[in-house]
This record gives sequence, C-alpha cells and structure tokens, in this order.
Amino acid sequence: MTKKRSNTPRVPYGPDYGFGAYIHWPYCSRICPYCDFNVYVAKQRDNSPLLDAIVEDIARHRARMPDHPALSSIYLGGGTPSLLSGKEVERLIAACDASFGLKASAEITLEANPHMVTKQRAVEWRSAGVNRVSLGVQSLADSALNFLGRDHSAQQAREASAIILDSFPSVSLDLIYARPDQKTSDWIEELEAALALGAHHISLYELTIEQGTAFGKAFERGALNPMPDDAQADLFELTHTIMTKAGYPAYEISNFAIATEHQSIHNLTYWRSGDWLGVGPGAHGRLTLDGVRHATVAEKKPGHYVDSVGRHGVGTNSMEHLRSDAAAEEMLAMGLRSIEGIATDRLQIAHAGLVDQCKLEELQSDGWLTSDRERIVLDPTGRLLADRIVSELIA
Repeated sequence: MTKKRSNTPRVPYGPDYGFGAYIHWPYCSRICPYCDFNVYVAKQRDNSPLLDAIVEDIARHRARMPDHPALSSIYLGGGTPSLLSGKEVERLIAACDASFGLKASAEITLEANPHMVTKQRAVEWRSAGVNRVSLGVQSLADSALNFLGRDHSAQQAREASAIILDSFPSVSLDLIYARPDQKTSDWIEELEAALALGAHHISLYELTIEQGTAFGKAFERGALNPMPDDAQADLFELTHTIMTKAGYPAYEISNFAIATEHQSIHNLTYWRSGDWLGVGPGAHGRLTLDGVRHATVAEKKPGHYVDSVGRHGVGTNSMEHLRSDAAAEEMLAMGLRSIEGIATDRLQIAHAGLVDQCKLEELQSDGWLTSDRERIVLDPTGRLLADRIVSELIA
C-alpha cells in the first residue's frame, strides 16, 4: 500500500536549518568588567566532575532527540574553554560524536584567550578535533585592553594570532569598539591593524553596558559615560565601509568573513532558527521536538549543574514550550540580523499574521528594508536599528 503524502507544511524552524551543540565552560582567569555571561573565576580545581557531567548531559539528550541528524557544528564557548587541555577538549568532542555523530564538514570552534595560546596548545587543540578558533583579541591598543580588563597585551594578541593562523584552517578575531571617548582615527588604525593580521573572519561588537557588570555599576554611579548613540552609529557605518572595502563583507550585523566558507556555521544556525543543544552551566539551547519549539536553560552554578546531572541525568533547569507567536518573533529577530533575511513563508507557517503589512510597506518606502513575496531583508541603514524595526514590524 502506498503511503499517502502529507500536505502539512514542514516545520519552519529546527534541525532542517542547522543543528549544533553549544558547550559552556564557565571558568575564566579573571572576569572582564563588561561581561554579563555566566562566568566564574578559575581556581585550582579538579575539572573531572564538571567534564563528567557535561558528557553525561550530552548523552542523555540524545534520547530526547532520536530523529535529529548528525551535528553540523560544535562551539566550545564560555567563559574560557582554552583553559581546558587538549585531552579534555577531545573528550567533549568525542562525546558529541558518540551521541549524535558529526557531519564530515562539521565546524568545531574553540574560544581562546591570547595569553593562553602557545604552539604546543594549538597543536593539542588541533589534534583534539578543533578546526576553527575564535580568538578574543578585543583590542590592539594596550590602553584599551587595560580599560577592558583584559589580561593580555596587544603584542601577545599579535603573537597568538600568528600561531593560531598557522595552525587552523579557519580563524576568527573578536574586537570591541565604540568605547567611551574612542577617537575615530584610533579605531581606523586599530581596525586596519586587525585586518593586517590576516584572519578569515572578524567579529566586531559595539561595547554595551550591562546591568550587574563592573561597567554597569560604574555607569550607575556616574563613573562611566558610554559613547553617545549618534557617535556609535557613525562608527558602525564607518566600520562596515572599511570592512567591505577590505574584502570582508558583513554577513550579519557584527560579523564579517573573507569568503562564504569562513562564515560561522554555528552562528548561522542561530540566525536561521536551527536547533542547538545547550550544555554546561547556564547554557541556553533551542530544540524542536515533535514540531514544537522549546527554549532550554541549564543550571547556572557549576555545582548545581553537576548535582542536576547526577540526580536527573541532564543539567537542564528549565525547558519552556515557546508559543507560536514567541517562536516566530524570535525567528524574525534572529533572521533579520543576517544579510539572508527571513523567508516570508516560514513566518506565515510559524505564526500567520505576525508581521504588520502596513508597517512593512512603510519601512520599505523609508529605505530601512527590502521585502517581496519571498523574503524580508534589512537594508544597510536598517541594520543600525534592527531591534527597533523588529518591534515595529510585529502586529
């Protein structure tokens, strides 16, 4: 008997749009004053209990997702996962492979701090299976690195970049700009110096002052004044112009790649509303199970995470079923960050009537975005106001 083909449209999010694993290692040698991630100061400790828990967490998640395909990416973030040895990194990658399998083209990224990079460590990470490194340069000016609370110098950043570029087929550099009182001429010089290092990918983030951070507290007591919005906007536009001329077109608001093959597969999964497993203390994930979108959050404190895995087999603190409107709004917000934009039929399937058509036409007439029957894409000017545009588009 021939099985009748279903006319039900495919799910508009989930592993068809990418499937990755995010592994959060929460320890850092010091806490940067701008950082609001779930991080803790590293001390002399045995890593085994937390590593054991993460490995078990990965394995137990497989039962939740029996139909998910092999992983297209693994991202070891933090915190500072470059604190881990090559053998420890290898164990985490092997756990993902054993439970889910890895595509032949899987991207495996390790975040690293420049002062921890040595030729020997690079060899160990490469042997462990890492094929992409995201190096937290943050600045190539010592005064700025001191302000940002970093524990490396500009020279160390250059030396680390050279080692990593010699050891890995794909390398990304992170930098922070739009710092208080930052001169345009200084940023141009710094950005050109970063480009001269020859990385394949560069992430450029405007400094944000987050509540609860050291910078946030300094702002509250009047000891820190962020760069004015207009000046930030000018630097944003200048940055995109410089990067484009240098052969690094933006493929997302803050991310630039020298070629398509160096765009981050893992981050594209976020922007395309794929699925990703979030393991490790405080890790966030998105899982599509039986066509339903779920937001997961792991226990934040390392000890609580280890205890949760011991008691329940997984470190998940919460698993929220996202309503169709919430999932669609998130899809729109993430999709518009990318130059790909978002497919209109996916939005319709996710939640019909999400977008205010009158507002859409108005924003298009004003030059903020481009829309047709197939996609909604922000114009370069619209990227400056992405969050506001998303909020205006929602009916």
